[in-house]
Amino acid sequence: MALIPPFFIDTVIAIGKQIGAGASMRKQWIGTGFIFATFKNINADDPTKSDYKIHLITNKHVLQNQENIIIRFNPQNGQAATDFPIALKKPDWSFIWTGHPNANVDVAVICLNGQMLIDAGMKFSYFKSESNILVKQDMIDQQVSEGDFIYVLGFPMGMMPSDRQHVIVRGGIIARIRDVFESRSDSFTIDSLVFPGNSGGPVIIKPEVTSIQGTTAMNKAALIGIVKSYIPYTDVAISQQTGKARITFEENSGLANVETVDKIIETIAENI
Repeated sequence: MALIPPFFIDTVIAIGKQIGAGASMRKQWIGTGFIFATFKNINADDPTKSDYKIHLITNKHVLQNQENIIIRFNPQNGQAATDFPIALKKPDWSFIWTGHPNANVDVAVICLNGQMLIDAGMKFSYFKSESNILVKQDMIDQQVSEGDFIYVLGFPMGMMPSDRQHVIVRGGIIARIRDVFESRSDSFTIDSLVFPGNSGGPVIIKPEVTSIQGTTAMNKAALIGIVKSYIPYTDVAISQQTGKARITFEENSGLANVETVDKIIETIAENI
């Protein structure tokens, strides 16, 4: 029994960077991304298929201050993972990635060459814009609410096998979303532990067979957002002698902010 469609797992991509040079060079995994496909048209040669434009989705803060990144894919033949370098700047020094125009919305988009990945024999999939997502209005219509179960996919703390890319799945629930539905906030809150490395990962709503009387059961898994950041809390050590703060500790509250799929679509529109 699978509650997450297996192809959802293959949409998730590790984002890293190379540190050092020569024999001392090593890879550091700094974030998560996933592949999102926008519908273009029905395939002219095969009406049973559709053509899509694919994009790598992640956070702005994963890409900012980076000139180059690497993204990792698993080959179809089961061999060791392949890392693809991406230069983030064009010859004119402008960036190849596009961020959401609102500075407070942490979404970034890079166009990907899907045919190149196919020709290289890479295993990958994508969230389809017309069938695998829930935008804000869809969530309202489906009566998505606080307490609904979700999954967070990503690479917390850069946890990565040396020769493969296998995503880590963690569970959680929607903690607060009504302020998004009332257009009082652009992002919603989940109760799920996320860490550095999870940034840019997809958030999936869990399908449910049953629901409370008078509400709608969620009959499919779907992309509902992208991890933005965990929400910290501050703990202060007070000096017994002076009564003043001596040390401030920042801890993970177990809550995290999530950008909606609407913000992904808006960023892609800026990227065209």
